[in-house]
Amino acid sequence: MIEVKNLTKKYGNHTAIDNLSFRVERGMIYGFLGPNGAGKSTTMNIMTGYIAATRGTVRINGYDILKEPKKAKKCIGYLPELPPVYQDMTVWEYLNFAAQLKQVKKSERAQQLEKIMEQTQILDVKDRLIKNLSKGYKQRVGLAQAIIGYPEVIILDEPMVGLDPKQIIEIRTLIKELSRNHTIILSSHILSEVSAVCDHIMIISKGKLAASDTPEGLMTLMKGGRQLELCVCGEEEALRGILESITEIDSFRIESGKNEEECNAVIRTEAEVDIRKELFYRLASANMPIMQLGISEKSLEDVFLELTGEAQAAEESITETEVTEDDSNL
Repeated sequence: MIEVKNLTKKYGNHTAIDNLSFRVERGMIYGFLGPNGAGKSTTMNIMTGYIAATRGTVRINGYDILKEPKKAKKCIGYLPELPPVYQDMTVWEYLNFAAQLKQVKKSERAQQLEKIMEQTQILDVKDRLIKNLSKGYKQRVGLAQAIIGYPEVIILDEPMVGLDPKQIIEIRTLIKELSRNHTIILSSHILSEVSAVCDHIMIISKGKLAASDTPEGLMTLMKGGRQLELCVCGEEEALRGILESITEIDSFRIESGKNEEECNAVIRTEAEVDIRKELFYRLASANMPIMQLGISEKSLEDVFLELTGEAQAAEESITETEVTEDDSNL
């Protein structure tokens, strides 16, 4: 469907994209993530033919975006972060204008626009000026524009920025519905939304692809080990003895509970090791009821920060702040 190969983009001495390669398969929702300045918007602009690469190729359905731009662009619908709408047009006028630009046959135009407006739920505002619409409706109008001509691929740059929670849910539902007939690539900083919507996630950092996997696969990749959080009724020393006797445990930490009868433990093992059954039987034999037992896993946000190096940068920033504060107290 889409093949990006050895893509590089330079602005003077600054390298925005550095030898980037990936493939996008048909019929899936891809999340394209990266911190500010990572190069993801530049990559999207090259993929849509808006700007040229310094070197490398982008093929859409086999068409080179630079050598065969008309054929390649016909396969793409694009919604930039700021929807390219004409504020003084009505919704119908704007979409009809976009359909003419995309060379939709005049005999098919009205029927297609009616269907797309119904799909994006903007039929009730088709005669209103775009400048009088809410942010959510403007986003829907921009999305309707991207669907015109029924392209195989729809690229959405930050489609949920500035929307309220209700509008985010509506756009998320719409994206899932569109994925039935289109391959979708969306860029977003709202990581929880990406994990809820996307089948596959590509994380870009400093112009390079840091990771490419399913949301579950990324979190499994970064786990490195399993962490259990345990709360039991009993003495800390008794719990310590039980945990020390289980050889599969790499390390543990025992803390006081909410009351005198309880104590807590954080237990670490290898990722493939599951000690919950053995732990249950040993605690039951010691008459130590389990009040709570759960597996602590990293969120997609944690994975994102680690893969892009943002977590280390944040820690270094905190350390520098602490040192500065200490120096100021001397």
